[in-house]
Amino acid sequence: MQTASAPARTRLGLALLVLATAQLVISLDFNIVYVALPSIGSGLGFSGQDLQWVVSAYVVATGGFLLLGGRAADLLGRRRVFVAASLLYAVSSLIGGLSGSAGVLVAVRAVQGIGGSLLFPATLSLINTLFEEGPSRNRALSVWGAAGAGGLCFGSLLGGVLVDAFGWPSVFVVNVPLAGALALAGWVLFPPDEPLSRRGDFDLLGALSATGGITLLVFVLVHGPEAGWGSPTILVSAVLSVLLLALFAVVEKRTRAPLTPARLFTHRGLLGAMGMTALFNATFSSVPYFLTVYFQTVRGYSAIGTGLAFLLPAVVVAVGTQAGERAVAVLGVRTMLVGGLAVGAVGALALALAFDDHGSYLRLVPGIVLMSLGQGAAWTGMWITAAAGVEPGDQGVASGLASTTLQVGGAVGLAALIAVGDVGNHGLSQGELLDGVRTAVYVIAAGICAGAVAVLALRGRPAR
Repeated sequence: MQTASAPARTRLGLALLVLATAQLVISLDFNIVYVALPSIGSGLGFSGQDLQWVVSAYVVATGGFLLLGGRAADLLGRRRVFVAASLLYAVSSLIGGLSGSAGVLVAVRAVQGIGGSLLFPATLSLINTLFEEGPSRNRALSVWGAAGAGGLCFGSLLGGVLVDAFGWPSVFVVNVPLAGALALAGWVLFPPDEPLSRRGDFDLLGALSATGGITLLVFVLVHGPEAGWGSPTILVSAVLSVLLLALFAVVEKRTRAPLTPARLFTHRGLLGAMGMTALFNATFSSVPYFLTVYFQTVRGYSAIGTGLAFLLPAVVVAVGTQAGERAVAVLGVRTMLVGGLAVGAVGALALALAFDDHGSYLRLVPGIVLMSLGQGAAWTGMWITAAAGVEPGDQGVASGLASTTLQVGGAVGLAALIAVGDVGNHGLSQGELLDGVRTAVYVIAAGICAGAVAVLALRGRPAR
């Protein structure tokens, strides 16, 4: 019996390594281009206004297709979707590295975003089906979360090194061997999917209306602050988004095989996790933007210097994911989430108080450490909550729902925080910019604190 279980454990360990690497690639791909933006703009002749679409095209496509990607993993097969998404990443990254025009690169970033919207829920649903609910799954989610946190922060450093050494195309080409290896490893290590003929009907109209409505919604939230909320493009997109989402709601009530089964909207744990992912991305995930503004614009750090400054939060967030997993076993998910959010709120407050136009990096360390610990713990806890009690056949769409609110929450939160801090105004003096960054992080601390109070107020026995 021991000899039979050892290979199974080894195979699961290798599968988790692949799934964690996939999350690392997703996080790197999202963050690595920030440092390369100036070089991309000058190399391909982007205007100052259009350069933002190197980032925005990825965000809009990812946010819009996540729900579809999650359901596709359930219906088409998790291994198939994982492999196809990895190959899509590899091919689009290669084309991106060879791009000779701004339009091609923006299109490539949109395709990469679609790849991310397929890969993220497929990866998460594979974890939630390969690992049994409880300590085994919690441990796997903490490893997966640590890899994602590391990718978000190490992406800045890696991007700076690659751009300085090889130019901006290298931030795309670096994904090609990684994504190709993921596709091969996933095909070898993950359990085979059922034949497609045995799968249920696919809600095509629901998929199209949901994807179109969410994509337009994310587009409005991302592009609205710059274009102006009253511009014709934003108004038309907002109206179309509302109409498509209304159509989606009607279709889901009448179709025999809905894209999002109604039973999921009665699952309190999943609904709570969806609210938590929106809050998480609106608060914790917005901090790197304001830290980048502070480091590069206020303090004058170089690209590599900024990347090095993000090493500490990367390491501490990874530690937080592991600490969160262990705390769940002792305290339960709800208590751990409240504690993690409280620590994160105190850290954000300490960080805001430490901002100074001439202070050393060491002044920021206490706030960064506390906030990053809370961030890592909250990340692990919210995905444990999102998967708990969900049937295996619904894990993909549940992951898609929670990750969609993650993206929408991030778009809403960052747009609101930039407006509150007025840091998007290029005419600000250094002192005014510093005040704006500080104000935004104060609001982030308040938002995290409100999340802790909301979780504490939830009734019911905390799941372990």
